[in-house]
Amino acid sequence: MEEVIDWWKKGMKDFDSARVNFKEKLYDVAAFLCQQSIEKGLKALYLKKFKRLIKTHDLYYLGKKLNLPKNLLGICEEISSFYVETRYPDTYAEFDEENVSPAIEKTEKVLKWIKNKI
Repeated sequence: MEEVIDWWKKGMKDFDSARVNFKEKLYDVAAFLCQQSIEKGLKALYLKKFKRLIKTHDLYYLGKKLNLPKNLLGICEEISSFYVETRYPDTYAEFDEENVSPAIEKTEKVLKWIKNKI
């Protein structure tokens, strides 16, 4: 299904952009793009499995629907919060190399699992 591939490719582009922004020390942008890459990857898999999209930014919820392994669900729960924490001044969290570097590694783990299912 072409739409599945389109979502997957956009998610991978977001992940590439996360790594570029991390190298440029734009840690909040890198964190946001980690969240976006997982979201788009999960939506690609959801679309493949259920033949429709779901409107949510909650990675944990998407992961539960797709039966992600427990360790990957934990990653989704952690990274899901980046969607809000990186974007709004009243909920803004500090992002730095120390907490975004592991997020990039964890994002890659989730994306590898999704890729094997697509």
